[in-house]
Amino acid sequence: MTGSAIHPRDALLDADEAATALPVCDHYCGIESRMRKSLALQAELGPVFDVTLDCEDGAPVGGEAEHAQMVAEIALSGANRFGRVGARLHPVDHPSFADDVATLVGRAGGVLAYLMCPKPQGLADVERACAEIDHRMRVAGHGRQLPVHALIETHGALREVEAIAAHPRIESLSFGLMDFVAAHRGAIHASAMSADGQFSHPLVRRAKLAIAAACHGHAKTPSHCVVTEFNDLTAVSEAATRASRWFGYTRMWSVHPNQIVPILEAFAPSAAEVEHAIAIIIAAQDAEWAPISHLDTLHDRASYRYYWQVLERARRTGQPLPVEVRQRFFAPAPGG
Repeated sequence: MTGSAIHPRDALLDADEAATALPVCDHYCGIESRMRKSLALQAELGPVFDVTLDCEDGAPVGGEAEHAQMVAEIALSGANRFGRVGARLHPVDHPSFADDVATLVGRAGGVLAYLMCPKPQGLADVERACAEIDHRMRVAGHGRQLPVHALIETHGALREVEAIAAHPRIESLSFGLMDFVAAHRGAIHASAMSADGQFSHPLVRRAKLAIAAACHGHAKTPSHCVVTEFNDLTAVSEAATRASRWFGYTRMWSVHPNQIVPILEAFAPSAAEVEHAIAIIIAAQDAEWAPISHLDTLHDRASYRYYWQVLERARRTGQPLPVEVRQRFFAPAPGG
């Protein structure tokens, strides 16, 4: 390889194809002690999962303002070692929404990785949330755009999921399984909220696929819903594998620390997949991205894009990579 070799990101991906490379696990916690334990675990494992501090379900009724202040303090603390801490707001029609944004952005907008907006009824609610967040960022003088995530869990949001995914301020969309099922007023049986049933009920499957497809169509990250059977690690692993391999999700929620490692493992490529991808991408770069033959199979830029994304996913999930691969593809740019 020469010093002028073109990097895979520059050779293979157009500007509108490259989604933000988010960690594959998004861990939610709403109680202060659990927030601190989650950040301690993140410090141990590295930035292979995000921690979302919950101001919606985590805040006690009547104590919303104090809870938001506590979340801002934790985000600003030394426990936030990697800058991979976000927060979930109240819905836009909740009395605490504007106060959440004012507190979190005003105090911690410079360090938060994203804000999650739950229960939008459609594109208009997402636009309202983004406008409020952007306004508060300008007022606070943070000089950056704070990424916005949204939960698709209402009929209106699912109807407009393409438009929501296309919104330039949206970085990721998550599927809100429990509220989505509840919105059907008993027409979807409770079994559809289980680790297995959520993959078999037709209406739930339809929603999951629509969200994933919309996200991929607009280079956004689709984030899979929770598995509530948090002590059944086999169920968590199987659900994460199905979400990743069959439903196109590149990220998944965790609601208990036990779930984090099974999710990381399920979303990680296998050692054989990584080895295969390394061989193809190195040979392709050495060939200046012209077509190559590898193991009697023709590869060109289309398959190169796939195998490069395998390597990126391996890195995001903390998989060990050979020194040559790290130096070729993931070393900081000179002077960077």
